[in-house]
Amino acid sequence: MNYTGSCHCGQVRFAVEAEIKDVMACNCSICSKRGYLLIFVPEAQFALHSGDAALSDYQFGERSIHHLFCKTCGVGAFGKGAGPDGAVMVAVNVRCLDDVDISAFPVTPFDGKSL
Repeated sequence: MNYTGSCHCGQVRFAVEAEIKDVMACNCSICSKRGYLLIFVPEAQFALHSGDAALSDYQFGERSIHHLFCKTCGVGAFGKGAGPDGAVMVAVNVRCLDDVDISAFPVTPFDGKSL
């Protein structure tokens, strides 16, 4: 399916092609504090429509994941990093997708705190 999404203020707009079967809830320090519910897609299935200049990048630890967020409203709608095979993946915060009922998806916990 094709989804659209945005940050809170709407400056950052994107589209993603994905089949959402479940969402991941990571317990690492940033995901738990920000309340992310994530899906992961290859970079080719993600398109940023607007707001590139409104994005800021936060990295910590090994600095391998780009935690992108809107400079105006602070919402982190997606991030980028390499998957296990080295290909660029986009982690999309399902809470930022338009017209999606997140309660319809099972939540799979991930122990990112232990990494």
